[in-house]
Amino acid sequence: MALWTRKSVNVVNHFVSKLGVLGTINPSSWSHSFHQRHPISDACAPNLKNPVVDIVNTPTHFAFCRFESTIAEKHSDSFHDFDANQQALDFPGGKVTFSPELKFISESPEERVHCYRVLDNNGQIISGSTYVQVKKEVALKMYSEMVTLQVMDTIFYEAQRQGRISFYVTTIGEEAINIASAAALTLDDLIFPQYREPGVLLWRGFTLQEFANQCFGNKDDYGKGRQMPIHYGSNKLNYFTISSPISTQIPQAVGAAYSLKMNKKDACAVTYFGDGGTSEGDFHAALNFAAVREAPVVFICRNNGWAISTPTEDQFRSDGIVVKGQAYGIQSIRVDGNDALAMYSAVHAARNMAIREHRPVLIEALTYRVGHHSTSDDSTKYRSAEEIEWWRLARDPVTRFRQWIESNDWWNAEAESELRYSVRKQMLQAIQMAEKVEKPAVANLFTDVYDVPPSNLVEQEKLLRETVKRHPKEYPSDVPV
Repeated sequence: MALWTRKSVNVVNHFVSKLGVLGTINPSSWSHSFHQRHPISDACAPNLKNPVVDIVNTPTHFAFCRFESTIAEKHSDSFHDFDANQQALDFPGGKVTFSPELKFISESPEERVHCYRVLDNNGQIISGSTYVQVKKEVALKMYSEMVTLQVMDTIFYEAQRQGRISFYVTTIGEEAINIASAAALTLDDLIFPQYREPGVLLWRGFTLQEFANQCFGNKDDYGKGRQMPIHYGSNKLNYFTISSPISTQIPQAVGAAYSLKMNKKDACAVTYFGDGGTSEGDFHAALNFAAVREAPVVFICRNNGWAISTPTEDQFRSDGIVVKGQAYGIQSIRVDGNDALAMYSAVHAARNMAIREHRPVLIEALTYRVGHHSTSDDSTKYRSAEEIEWWRLARDPVTRFRQWIESNDWWNAEAESELRYSVRKQMLQAIQMAEKVEKPAVANLFTDVYDVPPSNLVEQEKLLRETVKRHPKEYPSDVPV
């Protein structure tokens, strides 16, 4: 090693003497100690006077430091940047300090990134918490929508088990992520969901009847019956239609966010995905593009511990998802996803940063998928029923938020009973009506892609119609031919 070092220095000094602009390098002048700096440098140290700013800039939550421009300055003496006395290289992206110590970055920190929280398990404000204040009417709407989402999931799940719809995905245990994040956004913000964010659509005004129409695939379904149940979408509500492939919506959100920035819109794009989605290449490409182009996009990861039956420890060795954002140069935070106030505050702050500072933000929401992955899954095959029950009872986000509004004298048992009865009644009526509406016409299978249908589609439509006529008993009678 010593021989290699001496030869390396000799080679460098040879080139230096040829250039005639630097003195020779003396290895003995190198420092034998490596100065370890905090992930956020002194130059990037935040102003923590404002309580809300305190939330978004605390090093254990949001971790980010924007380096200097990568544009090289055109000075005749630019080689002096490599002066050994400076012990730093002015490399594109910012100065890099040298060290004679052979030391690798640790694969994992001694302490995991902290998780931002406001409410304890009993729904009480944790002493010293910094959070965005929520008005009574907003808090009550948040709770009402969380209950509505819970009831809707229960009834649609039962409908699938009865054979009335073909498929369903619940959000049980993740209601706070859905509703609290939606409450912190505006209708102008573009939503790119996965398949476990119907609460965002519910908050924006999508009715129970519209949900039912989509799940039953009738002619009033905006997707014209061409999508699986729960693949909602609403152009009016800026909620892009869900698709089954994992993570495809993430780069789409970044592109949309970049467009918002170019058009100087006072809005951002928000995309949701699970921990399994971060194992896809689309996630990494999207984060890198967003960071480099400074796109106003908020990434919200529901880390519920399971990608269907694959636990997080079989997906990655890193400290969850939050550190992945920091690795790409994105401001990031880890939040208790079962704490509605924490989610509301984090998303509210992230949206402001994305729009005002033109930068992406990553939120890792720690939660747990209490329900099965879908109606095609039996989660007790890969996790214990006791574990599921503990999360359902001890960490339920709906119960925790209810305890908080009750402590403020904003809610009581009578209001709770009335709400659940009303939502259940509306939900059952919506299902009954959706079942009575006829299915979309067969022709809708071949529209909305080409302005003028190509010959192969025309031929396929003709063959389908002939097949239905020859075998009428094999096709639903309520499908208009």
